Amino acid sequence: MKIICVGRNYIDHAKELNNPIPKTPVLFLKPETAIIPKKNPFFLPDFSDDVHFEAELVIKINKLGKNIQKKFAHKYYSQITVGLDFTARDIQQKQKEKGLPWEISKAFDGSAGIGKFMNISELKNPGNPSFHLLLNDKKLQATSAEEMIFSIDTLIAEISKYFTLKIGDLIFTGTPAGVGKLNKDDQLKLYLEENEVLRLNVK
Repeated sequence: MKIICVGRNYIDHAKELNNPIPKTPVLFLKPETAIIPKKNPFFLPDFSDDVHFEAELVIKINKLGKNIQKKFAHKYYSQITVGLDFTARDIQQKQKEKGLPWEISKAFDGSAGIGKFMNISELKNPGNPSFHLLLNDKKLQATSAEEMIFSIDTLIAEISKYFTLKIGDLIFTGTPAGVGKLNKDDQLKLYLEENEVLRLNVK
């Protein structure tokens, strides 16, 4: 199982970090060890002083696929949730300034929180699911799938050019504006539409 992540997939978030708007999806990977075990908190890593939360729609691949056409992409997933892409922003910035890969800021152990998956058929608006994040019960991120630069089906088609998609693979589809720094004892809550799918304490 692999985790494929998409960067800069919302215009407002790209602007928020002073990044250019991409013409093709920005892709990177997280290893399976990035996943936070169920019922565990998120532990702030000791190598960073500026870890940010990034809430994202996450889809689970349900069949093997390579070079998938966009018109068939919807057949490759039936479940969706909201996840957290934790980012050591200070480490990422240093790596970018040096022109180096920045996986150490994105793919470290425990850097992926994954909510409870829901069948797309259960959603009120399956064609355009909304999601939001609460930090200490204050809403800081909120958007819907239609705000993405690259749609879910476009992402599946593009990703499958480079990586064979296998059953159980996860795609993190990008985060909207509103990301921010985490502190010890913070609490994060993620909602898919109005359904709470994940609650995480920060330690």
